[in-house]
Amino acid sequence: MGRLALFLLTACLSVTTMAADVIKGERKETFGDVTVHYNTFNSTFLTPDIAKAAELNRSKNQGVINVSVLKEGKPQTAQVSGTVKDLTSQSIPLKFKQITETGAVYYIAQFPVDQQEIRTFDIKVQTGDKTNTISFQQELFPGQ
Repeated sequence: MGRLALFLLTACLSVTTMAADVIKGERKETFGDVTVHYNTFNSTFLTPDIAKAAELNRSKNQGVINVSVLKEGKPQTAQVSGTVKDLTSQSIPLKFKQITETGAVYYIAQFPVDQQEIRTFDIKVQTGDKTNTISFQQELFPGQ
């Protein structure tokens, strides 16, 4: 699983870098001493062995959202839930699973990407008795 954490971190950085011209900044939200990093990418960015280890479906029509929570710069466990909406406001619940490795905690979920379109993500992150919400839009493309 160490390779999975390394890959997801690399994917976060490379997808953020590739989208920097569009996004103009890092994908994170800060709530007091808690920082939530997040990104989305097509599951074809995952190698077959990484997808299998994470129990993810690797397909050109499947996206992945990756969320990590840090408290004072250290990995923090949380309850992560959310939805993704298409342009018709059809909402799909995201089923996050926690991946814990030495020095890292990630929450990942998959969602369908049937065509190029802008999707709206609403993510709730609960740490202790605080719940914070992140909403963002992302243009998605089916993979190759």
